[in-house]
Amino acid sequence: MRLVILGGPGAGKGTQAKQLGGQLNISGISTSDILREAIASQTDLGRQAQVYVEKGELVPDSIMIEFMRQRLLQPDAARGWLLEGYPRTAFQAEELDFLLDELDQKLDWAIYLQVSDSEMMSRSVGRSGPLSENTEEVLVAADSRPDDQPEIVQRRINLFLERLPLLLEYYSYHQRLLTINGEQAPEQVQQDILHKLKV
Repeated sequence: MRLVILGGPGAGKGTQAKQLGGQLNISGISTSDILREAIASQTDLGRQAQVYVEKGELVPDSIMIEFMRQRLLQPDAARGWLLEGYPRTAFQAEELDFLLDELDQKLDWAIYLQVSDSEMMSRSVGRSGPLSENTEEVLVAADSRPDDQPEIVQRRINLFLERLPLLLEYYSYHQRLLTINGEQAPEQVQQDILHKLKV
């Protein structure tokens, strides 16, 4: 099974990705982890991405899709995967589909964790540790970047909401969208996802 998990800041994407990956025996793939590792090990792509990350800019789509290509060619991806942190736009969703066609893989479902603006805000403000859901934005340790400041969180929520309609429309058009109430307890969210996946 091949899945992507969509949701705004604080929606619980990382939590669900970890749990579902284990439950479904597929690889959980976090784009923020991929970026961190590539930058830390100074791969060619990592060095290219680092230039943007250090300036606080988004990593270009052309670099992100190349990260996806390399990761989805890894042996563990053959048994299936759950991608968290990508795609974030309808353009990226289309790019991912082109890549999957090329790799002879097919996305089964895009799971959207629906959470209200106010819930995203209250979950995000004040949480500690690096924010794994902040993939394309700056990847810096939380203690050196005020990621959980309300105004920064609000900007991230606004950016997510700007991109969301076209992203959902894309997956809805292709009949691959599952919408889940992300405001429930994590265990209930997971149960709902598994039920909709008919697992």
